[in-house]
Amino acid sequence: MNAHEVLIRPVITEKNTMLATRGQYAFEVHGDANKLEIKRAVEEIFKVKVTAVNTLWVRGKRRRFGRTSGMTKPWKKAIVSLAEGQRIELFPGV
Repeated sequence: MNAHEVLIRPVITEKNTMLATRGQYAFEVHGDANKLEIKRAVEEIFKVKVTAVNTLWVRGKRRRFGRTSGMTKPWKKAIVSLAEGQRIELFPGV
């Protein structure tokens, strides 16, 4: 997998914006990506030094679509910690 296949999108929420002030950023990643691949992808795309990668699976939620109900897809989330003093400029307001 290349770097742009590993990282799907940044996850921008109120909690993740607070984490960004501490040098931690959250991304939705490919389900088969491991921590080493995620680290390489972030370092290659954003030209920063990654110190740690934590991953977790976000379970799908039950949603209603009119009269029918269904489930959203589960997805893999990675929280990436950067070296002291480094930032990713992609996240606004941090």
